[in-house]
Amino acid sequence: MLRVEHAPMTHNANTTYHAVILAADRSPNDPLLHHAGVSSKALVEIGGTPMILRVLKALEASEEVGQRLLSGPSWSSVEQAAGLREMIRSGAVQWLENQATPSASAYSAMQTIDSRSPVLLTTADHPLLSAEITDYFCRQARNSGLDLAVGLASYARIQQAFPGIRKTVLKFRDGDYCGCNLFAFLSPAAREAADHWRRVEKQRKKPWRVASMLGWSAVFRYLLGRLSLTGGLQGLSERLDLRIGAIHLPFADAAIDVDTIGDYAFAQQLIRNRQPDNQRPR
Repeated sequence: MLRVEHAPMTHNANTTYHAVILAADRSPNDPLLHHAGVSSKALVEIGGTPMILRVLKALEASEEVGQRLLSGPSWSSVEQAAGLREMIRSGAVQWLENQATPSASAYSAMQTIDSRSPVLLTTADHPLLSAEITDYFCRQARNSGLDLAVGLASYARIQQAFPGIRKTVLKFRDGDYCGCNLFAFLSPAAREAADHWRRVEKQRKKPWRVASMLGWSAVFRYLLGRLSLTGGLQGLSERLDLRIGAIHLPFADAAIDVDTIGDYAFAQQLIRNRQPDNQRPR
């Protein structure tokens, strides 16, 4: 049993999530920006549509999401995207200037939201996000009894859907998983986890260093393949005094993000293959 004493927030069945979308750029020298010919990663077009618009439209179609808050990109980049600019000026989407790091941006955005409201956190580089994926994750998280829920997809499922795809994989005794850039903050206390995230985000491509947050015993078990996902999350829960758990998503699409030129080419081809013949660009 976890040592956590506080109870997670109880939500009214009709309470919708506030969605926070992180859309700032890490570096102006990102090769992907130059390759795609855009000023911001959020504006990279997949299938002729900027990724950020794909994400915002998926959230708009979701039954679980109400207000959408966009952290970044820079206002100069927003002005280059007519569709995005109009969404913000109409009030359909609230734009916030991003902070120095993703964790700081997330924490700052959450300070503008009523502490009683659940928060869905995602990113702009999530071109295959859909209302179906969003609603599944949000409903499972809402009913989980957790303070903080993290979306994960089975690596085996992803490999089956996309043979040969290269992904950062979290290897546990009970299975291999990939992150899906979906997080649900379900209690006021959970929002403080954004502060701890600062240590994690610097090591996001090095799973064993993330595991070090659990203590050296957990690190050794992880490296030896003896740490289970459940055990790892329980250890993290105890260290942060929160109920933290995983929502297993039955959607391989949920794990597709665009970080590199290779990811960009893959997503472009995938979207192209899914378009009807009469809608494919000539």
